[in-house]
Formats: sequence, C-alpha cells, structure tokens
Amino acid sequence: MTARDISAGPVGTRDRALGPDLARGLMLALIALANSVVYLYGRPYGVRQHIVETGLPDRLVSVVTVTLVDARAYPMFAALFAYGVVQIFQRQRAAGLAEPRVRSLLRRRSGWLIAFGGAHALLLFPGDILALYGATGFLLIALTRVRDRTLLVAAGLWLIVVALVQGAAYTMPSDGGRSFFWSFEAADPLTALSLRPVEWLMTPAGLAGVGTAVLAGTWAARRGVLTDPAAHRPLLTRTAILGLPLAVAGGLPAGLAVGHFWEPDGLSALWGVSALHAVTGIAGGLGYAALIALAALRIGDRPGPVARALAATGERSLTFYLFQSVVFVFLLTPLPYALGLGATLGTAATAALAVTTWLISVLIADAMRRRGVRGPAEVLLRRLTYRSAMMGR
Repeated sequence: MTARDISAGPVGTRDRALGPDLARGLMLALIALANSVVYLYGRPYGVRQHIVETGLPDRLVSVVTVTLVDARAYPMFAALFAYGVVQIFQRQRAAGLAEPRVRSLLRRRSGWLIAFGGAHALLLFPGDILALYGATGFLLIALTRVRDRTLLVAAGLWLIVVALVQGAAYTMPSDGGRSFFWSFEAADPLTALSLRPVEWLMTPAGLAGVGTAVLAGTWAARRGVLTDPAAHRPLLTRTAILGLPLAVAGGLPAGLAVGHFWEPDGLSALWGVSALHAVTGIAGGLGYAALIALAALRIGDRPGPVARALAATGERSLTFYLFQSVVFVFLLTPLPYALGLGATLGTAATAALAVTTWLISVLIADAMRRRGVRGPAEVLLRRLTYRSAMMGR
C-alpha cells in the first residue's frame, strides 16, 4: 500500500479556516429567512409566490427579506459549496492521492449528497438544494482542468440563462393560488408525499443562479480567496463594495412589488423585475461571502465566543440546514403531527421564527463544539465518502 492509495480523510477542526465556516454559519440565517416564508399557506399569493400581506409590519419585512435575502442566500451557499469541493480536491492531491482516486472520492460524495437531498425533499422540504449541489459536484469534477479564464467567461454567459429562466419562473400569472410547492397546503401526509417529487424536480428553475455562483466559487477556491483573505483583501473589498449595493438596487423593485408598495405594469415588466432580481442576487451572494471573509480577517487567529459559535454552526451547516426543515415542518405545516402555524403567522412573525431557529442552531452548535461533537449529518456523509480510506484500502 502506498501513499497514493490512502485518502487524506476529512479535514480536522483545528485545520479549518475561519472565513468559510463563518460564512456558512451566517449563511444559514439567510437560508432560514428565505425558506420559512414558503411554508405560509391558506391565503392569496401574489408576486414571487409570497402571501398577500395587509399589515404594514409584514409588508415592510417582505420588502427587506426579498431585497436582501431572496435569491441572495442560495448563490452564496453555492459559491461556498464549490469552494469546499475544490478544497477537498486540492488537499487530497497534496496528500499524494492519485487524481483518478480523488475524482472517485468526489463522485462518491456527490452521489451521497443527491441521496441526502432526495430524502430531504421527499420527507421535509421539496425546495431542497443538496441534490442540486450533488449534481453540480459531478460538474465540478469535470472542471478540474478547465482554465480560470474559461470559468469566468462561462460564469458571465450563464447570467443570460439566469435572467431568462428565473425571469420566466416568477412571471407565471397567478389567480391568487400557488404556482408551485402545493404540498405545503396539503394536510394529508400521503398527498404531500405524492406532490413533493414533482416540486423537487421544479426547484432548479428557481435556482438557476447557482450555476454562476458555483463557477465563481471554483475560481475563488483555486486562489484561496476565503482561506487566505489577507492576500486577497483588495479583491474581497471590491466584491463587497460592488456586489452588495448592486444586490440592493436590483432587489428593491421586486421587494416593493411583494410588499405592495409598487405594482409592475404588465407581465413584461414583472419579467424584467424578476430577471434583474435574480442576476443581481448572485452579486449579492458573492458580496456577502466577501464581506464575511473581510470580517474573518479582522477577527484574526483569536476569535471571540460569538465568532467561534458561528464558525461551529458553519462547520455543521449540513446538520443545521436539515434541522431548520424539521422545525419549520413541525411548526408551520397543516400536517396532522404539526402545529399549522403557517395558516396564521404573517411574514414578520415568520421571519422572527426563522431567526430564532437559527439562533437556537448556533447555541446547539457551540455546545457541540465545546464537547468535541461533530454534526451527525456531516459524520454520516464523511463516513460514506471516505469509507475506503477508513477500511484501509
């Protein structure tokens, strides 16, 4: 047996960079805000499938979340996912594992992510992103030898697809009913289960921005932008300064429309608003990641208790992504074993619930960190991914 026959195994906690984990931990707050409103039901639906609110606090919160979170959280998630895949590839190659073996390991990991995502979608949340990222993992394997310039050109060209697909996805005429995610209104578990596979297959149409974010994250990982922010401070600063205002400017029209402070004039105007919202959301996701990396640089090698807790959450992001779905299904859906709060809560209260769920996640993750306990979902995925190394093959 040679060094080339042995996987380096998963990275140890002490060797993890603060920036990516801090970004993943904070990202989960945005994911909770984005996902929770989808569970609201029993009322008319308007622009972007948000319920039609009448109270001013709910309308204002709708504007804020659509402008700052909707279609901004998942591109950030996607860029971080791609960053992590490239890191695994680089670390395994540096440890001496032959490239075909590394590709095999990454294919195994991607396949299990699809399986995790399928179970998550069928049992809890049909808007699951894990399976899409698993499928994207196979693409990333094929991109390992693609030139950096080609990655950036492809990322730019994919924005055209984003505008066309997501613009159309959120321009479907509505009679006040849902255009997708019908299972969230189903009180019968079997009916909900039968609807979720179709909804799951529709999810990529609303997440086309993942493609550009993944390519950008791959490019950034090759340079260690998040793991060595000091060496890339100018790039990170420009990304944050340009990306975040662009996301606000591009997201505000959709936010105002969702909050019913402004009405797009016809389907073509709504298509333009949706396309602009999606494209600028990618800039926002990358801007968030850059801003958090700059924060990690300022924190340095001695993070305080808050930064450690957030990083612990990011290190267990898969576990707490799934945890959010369990909480939302139990509290919000009309299923017999749930509380059905989605029929009565408004957007503001639901946002508070989402943030509270995330804060509980942070507290649990920090307690796990103190006790040296890894996230159960991460442990399972790592065992399945690295099983050949663990068996000594």
